[in-house]
Amino acid sequence: MIFTEEIQSYAGSFTSDESSVLKELREHCYAHYEDKAMLSGFVQGRVLAMFSKMIRPKVVLEIGTYLGYSALCLAEGLAEDGKVITLDIQEDTNKVARSFVERSEYSKSIEFHLGFAADIIPTLPETFDLVFIDADKPNYSSYYKLVFDKVRPGGFIIADNVLWSGKVLESDQDENTKALREFSQMAQADDRVSNVLLPIRDGLMVISKK
Repeated sequence: MIFTEEIQSYAGSFTSDESSVLKELREHCYAHYEDKAMLSGFVQGRVLAMFSKMIRPKVVLEIGTYLGYSALCLAEGLAEDGKVITLDIQEDTNKVARSFVERSEYSKSIEFHLGFAADIIPTLPETFDLVFIDADKPNYSSYYKLVFDKVRPGGFIIADNVLWSGKVLESDQDENTKALREFSQMAQADDRVSNVLLPIRDGLMVISKK
């Protein structure tokens, strides 16, 4: 985390509340999962919900479900009869995600797929208004290429963790860090899009397809 806990707390104190289901899910994650940093935090979750409400997507694709927190946030802005398609490979966390989604008002608006995203994406017939990438870092660039032609003109791709706790600025970089830098460089060089890297939590790259 790049920002101090005090700054995070201050930002949260001036951010509209999440739903009771989201709050319970977030607290459940923090209490029971060592990899809780994988969960979109409260403020970032509200940012994702706000983006979705601004875009009013008919179809959202999420790559990386984890416990379903971000899927629920993205569902808040869906157009009428819209849906979130969310992909993941972890059966255990997927069961938890499904259990919380079933208790929410978006139980019929979130569609789960369990398996490798690279195999599933080519089989999806939908055109996407919004894609959220938050999965295995070495495949970010591959996911971008797989979804690009399926994103409508004027649609958006948002990628999480592109600052990687500031490691992207270090000279000695591991595989994940190198992959995230390469992804950001690819987006920056792609003349088919406009993009902005937002220093929110662990970094959100927001990409708009021209």
